[in-house]
Amino acid sequence: MTAYGSRLERFAAWCEREDIDAFAADVRTIRRYLAELSREQVAPRTLAAHLSAIRSLYRWMAAEGIVEGDAVSAIASPKLPRDLPGVLTTQQVEALLKTPDTSTPAGLRDAAMLELLYASGARISELAALNVESISWSERTLRLWGKGSKERIVPLYRRALEATRLYIEEGRPELLAQAKRRDPATGPHPLLISARGNRMSAAMLRRRFHMLATLAGIPADIAPHAMRHTFATDLLEGGADLRSVQELLGHASLSTTQIYTHLTPDRLKRAVAQAHPRGE
Repeated sequence: MTAYGSRLERFAAWCEREDIDAFAADVRTIRRYLAELSREQVAPRTLAAHLSAIRSLYRWMAAEGIVEGDAVSAIASPKLPRDLPGVLTTQQVEALLKTPDTSTPAGLRDAAMLELLYASGARISELAALNVESISWSERTLRLWGKGSKERIVPLYRRALEATRLYIEEGRPELLAQAKRRDPATGPHPLLISARGNRMSAAMLRRRFHMLATLAGIPADIAPHAMRHTFATDLLEGGADLRSVQELLGHASLSTTQIYTHLTPDRLKRAVAQAHPRGE
């Protein structure tokens, strides 16, 4: 409420300086005010917050009959820049992947979890939904079910396959034995299971990821989704085309992929060097 009030006070002060009745400001007046804020290099998000405060005031005044109509509704909110996602460095990824204690069943599971996150670009909810049957060992692929129950097949690299196989053959049976549980005779069989032998939820996997990231010395605000961003960015850095990355991530729109996989200067330089007639 303090921020809301201060924005309205600033608008009222400007109206007073300009000899304008703040309660009778029209569209042109409010646009002039926003333009002045913009000239003062107010950030787009802050500019949008100022407009939102004024809009709320005028809606209230219109509802109370203090003013006729709503002058602000005709003003479009400023376009906001979409934030680039957090991406792990190569050193951070390597440190994270080495963190699990693979001498324990839970450590084998954690190693498989991290390798699969980095190898597939899966969302944490997609990872939680995986079954043992989701992996095709002959095809070396992982079957994921994304938003809207949309299926996609992602190839897995050798290290991820090996970590997952070791967990399935050694870690997972031990977790079931410790929980005094048995797999049903027929599938599906949940891939990532807890110490109680149950499928781990997305929330449980998230907590596990944060614990491992902390042990690896990675900032606490890094979420599992950073592995998805890193997966996409590393593919682009390695020369993968945007359409392929879009398919691997399961995005319906290419514009979404562009937000996830911001272009770096090195990649842009490489693109010019490879494609421009005088790029050598």
